[in-house]
Amino acid sequence: MKKMLSVAGAALLTALAAVFALGQPAHAATGFSVSNGRLYDAGGVEFVMRGVNHAHTWYPQQTSSFANIKALGANTVRVVLSSGDRWTKNSATDVANVISLCKANRMICVLEVHDTTGYGEDGAATTLAKATDYWLSIADVLKGQEKYVIVNIGNEPFGNQGYSAWTTDTSNAIKRLRAAGLTHTIMVDAPNWGQDWSFTMRDNAGTVFAADPQRNTVFSIHMYGVFDTAAEISDYLGRFRAAGLPIVVGEFGFNHSDGNPDEDAIMAYAQADGIGYLGWSWSGNGGGVEYLDMTTAFNPAQLTSWGQRIFNGANGIAATSREASVYSSTTPTASPTVSPTVSPTTSPTVSPTPPPPTTPPPSGGCTATYAVANSWQGGFQGEVKVTAGAAAITGWTVRWTFANGQSVTQAWNASVSNSGSAYTARNVDYNGRLGAGASTTFGFIGSWTGTNSTPALTCTAS
Repeated sequence: MKKMLSVAGAALLTALAAVFALGQPAHAATGFSVSNGRLYDAGGVEFVMRGVNHAHTWYPQQTSSFANIKALGANTVRVVLSSGDRWTKNSATDVANVISLCKANRMICVLEVHDTTGYGEDGAATTLAKATDYWLSIADVLKGQEKYVIVNIGNEPFGNQGYSAWTTDTSNAIKRLRAAGLTHTIMVDAPNWGQDWSFTMRDNAGTVFAADPQRNTVFSIHMYGVFDTAAEISDYLGRFRAAGLPIVVGEFGFNHSDGNPDEDAIMAYAQADGIGYLGWSWSGNGGGVEYLDMTTAFNPAQLTSWGQRIFNGANGIAATSREASVYSSTTPTASPTVSPTVSPTTSPTVSPTPPPPTTPPPSGGCTATYAVANSWQGGFQGEVKVTAGAAAITGWTVRWTFANGQSVTQAWNASVSNSGSAYTARNVDYNGRLGAGASTTFGFIGSWTGTNSTPALTCTAS
């Protein structure tokens, strides 16, 4: 998010390129690690970010915000810092204090340098190389905090000009941090003011991931006006899931000067597929985007409508956040799953979903439930939840037949094939093994005309 400026608007490119799958070795680290497109905390438990952005560098006196954000349920806070290239530099002492505030309030700190915002288009912005210099200058306070800190190299590191350099510049920044001994999970933002309308990050994420010798990099997309339909949201995030690459929504809002993002679809999809999200922002916005404040004047007792939505609404932070296991006296074996609920919005229209058909599984079998998460003219987003029965399984196959001529145009988290209206979905390599009673989800974008009835599903386990 720009400070005091609106995000530059841009149209989505129509050309789509496939993101290739990349094998990822598990990273045995003392802190966060990435494996098969998922983020794991130091306790080895999958961690899904649920939190907000906090403009610390411009409001350093608002230290009570950390406790207030935690009290509303967040497990993560993304903290705005400055390298000194554009705003007042946050000292190593200040950063150490920020980390201590995160730890005291049992949250994970995502630390980001904001000075890179819109480089190439905004003349005041600085480079990823300069942001990397900053991280190296405060490396002493970062080392040893790998369980609690994720390093987000630079916010929205390119605008709508010069962004072809994103792949090389991001890869080089990661390599420098690793060479200096930083073993934290690294987060990298997309170009195009964070919204990647050019698909530069999407189509080159595999290259950047491979540039990290520790394979411990997470990608961050910012969703504002470019992401104003459920189809765009599910397509973008789904491609990362299909490629086995880790993705989070590092910023998003309920409205913006460049368009009206579909926050309901963002939150529903993120919850259904275990993707982290961090809303923008706690308080202190200016320049015409004050409506993105979640609280009035940093007061947690005065939540705005946006604050109420993200904290207390459907698929919101309060209902879906799970604290990192490093803060627990015992490490949980699994995180509870909250079923996604999508509230109706004007665009897209959410179709009523009938009770999902299920068949009780035999021991060692599985069930599958079907839901229409979102629907719009001529298209819809389907979600299927697969649950193991009384014994663990090593793979699953779900079958169904559409009765009204519907068709699947793309899918994620499953290999989907068809013969006419009869469809078969099989697990991919990272989600076939399920413990007794455990679940996974896959989704798809479909087309329909006239009627979109719910098919009966069968699930077969192996």
